[in-house]
Order: sequence, then structure tokens, then C-alpha cells
Amino acid sequence: MWKKLTSSVPALFAPMALLAQEEGGLDERIDQAFGNATGWFVEIIFYQIPVAGVPIFWVLFPLILGATFFTIYFRFPGVRLFGVAINTVRGKYENVQELPADLNIVAGDEPDTIRVEGSSGEVNHFQALTAALSATVGLGNIAGVAVAVTIGGPGATFWMVLAGLLGMSSKFVECTLGVSFREIGKDGRVFGGPMYYLSKGLASRNLPRLGRVLASLFAIMCIGGSFGGGNMFQSNQAASIFMNSMGVTSSYGGTLFGLVMAVLVAIVIIGGIKRIATVTEKIVPLMAVLYVGAALIIIYMNVQHVPAAFSAILEGAFYPTAIAGGFLGVLVQGFRRAAFSNEAGIGSAAIAHSAVKTRHAASEGIVALLEPFIDTVVICSMTALVIVIYNVQGLFPYGDVNGIAVMQDGSQLTGVDLTSHVFDSAIPNFSYVLTIAVVLFAFSTMISWSYYGLQSWNYLFGKSAGATNLYKVLFCVFVVVGAASNMGSVLDFSDAMIFAMMVPNMIGLIILFPVVKERLDEYLTAIRSK
Repeated sequence: MWKKLTSSVPALFAPMALLAQEEGGLDERIDQAFGNATGWFVEIIFYQIPVAGVPIFWVLFPLILGATFFTIYFRFPGVRLFGVAINTVRGKYENVQELPADLNIVAGDEPDTIRVEGSSGEVNHFQALTAALSATVGLGNIAGVAVAVTIGGPGATFWMVLAGLLGMSSKFVECTLGVSFREIGKDGRVFGGPMYYLSKGLASRNLPRLGRVLASLFAIMCIGGSFGGGNMFQSNQAASIFMNSMGVTSSYGGTLFGLVMAVLVAIVIIGGIKRIATVTEKIVPLMAVLYVGAALIIIYMNVQHVPAAFSAILEGAFYPTAIAGGFLGVLVQGFRRAAFSNEAGIGSAAIAHSAVKTRHAASEGIVALLEPFIDTVVICSMTALVIVIYNVQGLFPYGDVNGIAVMQDGSQLTGVDLTSHVFDSAIPNFSYVLTIAVVLFAFSTMISWSYYGLQSWNYLFGKSAGATNLYKVLFCVFVVVGAASNMGSVLDFSDAMIFAMMVPNMIGLIILFPVVKERLDEYLTAIRSK
């Protein structure tokens, strides 16, 4: 039945996608109506609070404050436990002692479920890490960083790295909880993430009603985010970049691109998290090594400018000039890019990490702290450093509030176009490789977000095969619609839903962080006694 549904996907929505491309077509009317209905929600989530004349998204405050608290409380886990994280990914601690049999027993929980959860799973540590990374590494690292540096100058790089280091603590907390309160189905499928640690975890704190409400809110917003920012936006941007690179001008190019992507996505997501992890463990390291490797080559080629670049980054971080908002404006740009890129505190990554095979919940939390490090501290900072080195000689001014780099010849570049231009200037025709990287990053983001959305869908509508297959068909439909249309309001709404996930998730993290302390102590004790 599922094979028939999958094979019929193109026939189901190709006419709709083609209609969407007509001038004044269906997508514009839907987008306008949707914007009128949901604009209030977008405005609330992305409301900006003026601080010393600098507008700051309010969602940054709980994300950064929460990350700072967890960093201090757990005594800088990103530094202290970094070596343990590497060894855990390598499998050094696979045979540490078993967990206590009565761990995390919650009223109404399935008999012996926690003991099973402690020793079962679907993917290994490395696969769980790459599956979560694939959802965050993408256009934000390539295009978003370019915009942040253009607006905030070189100093934004410093604050971006600092925010990434703080975000490691949030990822550690939420992913430890994800494994602690996950469930295992009779068929071995794992169901985990904020939906479960909010409902079960808060029930263990005598807050069952609050837990159910927060879990349901998170699941609803995660589903919306999976269809939009985790799917349509990725498909739309990948199609646009690919067609521009290949010189395709046909109005139906987006539809054809979307159809191909939908088929590829369907092939992967049919197999669930195991298939997704198998794909991401190959795509993410390959693209990360290729991208970072190219950045390192450019840095080596311009090694004489590296001291000046670092000087500009440090000076710009504390004594910025010609930047709107001054010091605070630079700080905000760096923190904003880090938060929007690695999604630490949002809770999404805990869904992927919950599927890990482990005896100790904290082991995966420790592995998860590597995610912001790779995403933000390594990949994002490489993009920023290459741009700063390129601009050491003042080829374009910093401080444009719209993130546009006005070059000396009068041309204007922003986002991925600026990054592509900078890489091309050092490595001719690298823009074609960058196009492939963007498409692959978009693809891996889509398949990971399909899993996030499916887990939330299963939480709300049940774990039956029918409910699961319905979500997968809908997800593939939106791949094509996203590539073929331009729904700005829909994407704004879905992005708002992704960041709204932070509200119920952060409430849960603040209430449940003592559980994380217990799991961490147990794991470290088990390691020492090995």
C-alpha cells in the first residue's frame, strides 16, 4: 500500500505545483490569506525588544540565558566533557555497567519500559549525531553567517563562537532528557524527544497536566516547522540555487527539481530513522570535510592576512566602528546567528538523539554537545573567517543593515552569493561545488526534519502504520510545493513555529535539569569503574 502511495506522489500534486507557478497563481493567493490569518503569531514570536536602541528578538533571551545557566551549573560541560564526548562517539565506553532497574519510573508508564529504554535503540552514537547535525548544518552556515558578518562586521564572529560554546550546554541537557524519558515500541521503534520528557518528566514532578499541555504544544509546532522551515524552505532555496547555477530559466524548473527531490526524500524516509541515519552519516561528514577543507585551503593561501583578520575580529567584538548599534549590535548579530543555526534549546535535536543505542542517557547528552561545536564553532566560524580574510583590504564596507555587501565595482552581494563569490575568488569555479553542497545540505535537513515531524505526529495522532504513512506522503507533497512556489508568509509562520518550540522546551529543561545531574553522575561513575 505504501509503495503505491509513494509512486503516486508526483501524479497527486504535480498539477498543483504547476498551477502555483502561474502568474498570480494559487500560491500567491494562499500566501496572502495565510499571512493575514497568522501574521499576529509571527509578530509575537519574532517581536523585537529595543535595548539601548538596538532591536533584539525576545526569543534570544531565554535561549542565551538558559544556556548560560546550564553552562555554569554543569561546570562548563562543553570544555570539561569534550574528551568524554569524543571517546563516547568512538565507542570506548560501550560496555560500562548497567543502569539501575528502577530508573525514571513514572506513574502510568509501561512496565519495565525504562529498563528497556536504557539498553535499546535504533542507531549508534555517531549516527544519532550526524542525523541531528544534518538538520542544523545548511544554508544558515553558508548564507546566514555572510549576512551576520556583513551587518555586524568581523566582531560578530567572536560572539557567534561564544554563543555556540554556550549552546553546547543546552544540547547536553535536552538530549540527556530525551533518552531518559523515551519509549520503546514492541517492534523496537524508539519514540523520544521533548514530547516525552515534558509529559513523563513533568508527571514525575507532580505536574502531569502542565506536562501534557506543553508536550502537545511542542508537537504541534514541531509538525508545522517540519513542513515549512524543515522542508519547503530547504526545497525552495535548493531549487533556486541549483537553477541559477545551471542557468535554468524555465518556469517549470522548480517543479521538476522538486519532483526529483521528493522521490529521493521518499526513498530515504520510508526506512525510518535507521535509513535516515545511514544516509546522514555519509552526507554530513563528506560535505562538512569538503566545505571546511576548502575554507582551510583559502586560509592557507592567505595566511599573511590571518593576523589582521583575527585582530579585526577581536577589535570588532569590543570596539566596533561604523556598525549600527555599536557593541550591542555586533553582539546581537553573533548570538542571533549561533542560536538560529544550531537550534540549541529548541528541543528538535533531542528527537534524533533519543533513538541512540545506549545504556546511559547522559552518554548521548555528552555526545550531543559536540553538535553546536561542529555546527557553529567550526563550520560557521570558518565561513566568517574566510569572509573577513577576503575583506581585510576593505573590498566592501561592513554595517549594511540589510546584510548587503556593496563591492568596489558597484555590484551588490548578500547571503550565499557573497560566500560563493569569496570562495570563487580563491578557488575558481568552487561555486559549482558549493551549489552541490547546498543541495545536499538541504536534502539532509529535509530527511532529518521529516523524522522530527513524524515523531511529533505519532505523539498526537498515534503510532499506527496509517498515521505514519499519511505524514510521509504529506511531507513529500510539500517538498514539491516548496520548490515550485514562493510562499513567504507560510515560511515565516513555520520559522516562527520552530522558535516557538523553545517556550515549552525551555520550561521543561528548567524544571528537569536535576534529572540530568543524576544521569551525568551515574555515567561518569560508571566510566571510572570500568
